[in-house]
Amino acid sequence: MKPKHLGALLAAVTITLTACGSPQAATDGALNVGVVYSQSGPLAGYGAQYAEGFKAGLAYATGNTGRIGDKTINVTYADDAGDPVKAVSAAKDLIGKGYKVLAGSTSSGVALQVAPLAAENRVLFVSGPAATDAITGANRYTFRSGRQSYQDVQTAKAYLGDGRKVLVFAPDSAFGKSNVEAVKNVLGQQATVTDIAVPATATDFTPFANQVRDAKPDLVFVAWAGTTAGAMWQALDQQGVLASTKVVTGLDIRASWAGFGAGGTKLNLLAHYFDGAADNPAYQALKQAVPGGRTDLFHPDGFAAAQMIVHALEAGPDDADTMVAALEGYSFDSVKGTLTVRAGDHALLQPMFQAKLTGSGDALTATPTGTIAADDAAPPAR
Repeated sequence: MKPKHLGALLAAVTITLTACGSPQAATDGALNVGVVYSQSGPLAGYGAQYAEGFKAGLAYATGNTGRIGDKTINVTYADDAGDPVKAVSAAKDLIGKGYKVLAGSTSSGVALQVAPLAAENRVLFVSGPAATDAITGANRYTFRSGRQSYQDVQTAKAYLGDGRKVLVFAPDSAFGKSNVEAVKNVLGQQATVTDIAVPATATDFTPFANQVRDAKPDLVFVAWAGTTAGAMWQALDQQGVLASTKVVTGLDIRASWAGFGAGGTKLNLLAHYFDGAADNPAYQALKQAVPGGRTDLFHPDGFAAAQMIVHALEAGPDDADTMVAALEGYSFDSVKGTLTVRAGDHALLQPMFQAKLTGSGDALTATPTGTIAADDAAPPAR
């Protein structure tokens, strides 16, 4: 896709921005899609990538027209600030205006509240970066465009080797609990799994780092997201955790990499995605559309969401059940490679990556060290 085509796309797609979750009236005669995600709040950086990826995916899936047949796709963006109450309010407002398709949910806590709302009102809901496993199989109308915690843990499994003691270090939140459950499900039969649930509001991580060190695990699985990650990693490194045991964690957005500090190159990384993890036409289209040309962690989630929604709208723009049927079993080529919506529970089967960091500071570079095939990373059927 050439950059000059982006101007044509913006002219073809009506985009209604809302700052407080109060979408404007739907455009008459258009195919209306509501995207409720974190424009602000602790996960705003993730939300920004998702939205950029969504716009690029919409251009890619519609051949740079922003249209399906003679109808324009009208996208209304609403901010939930990572708050489930605001998300539900915005979703209800959109549904009340006749929207049949919702997307977004940067936060797992938000996704878990919007999913039942979609089922109650029989509207299609394609959740975004929210990683909680509970979204898979939540209901007939709920799908996901990103990975889930179980797929992260499957990617980490290869790092355990002959180890028998696993400790999960995670926040006491829906995201953290989902990771603990996933680790127990994947590794519980070959290792003893314990966890340290850190208050989501914590800013001093030294006491928790000491608990990890004193437990002497063979593998520490760290699941963390948000602005306190830098302080958390510093504490783990200073208390000797990174030097005394094998620490596995997910590779977060690029802006966070410097937050690993001096211990970044010591980590064994599982990766949902990073720039250069895969190369294909979808990746090249995204790369040209993203400001600066550098893709990041949650760009593929937005890109895939747009592809899924376009496919669903092509099948039946006025009927959610027809859209659901079109997505079940749908396999398509996206930024990460081939993605498949598992028909029975709507898990999104996808390749996952292992990586190491080299360099330091802003010059850190992620290098792929392995790829986990989609079938090998697949979660159990729900």
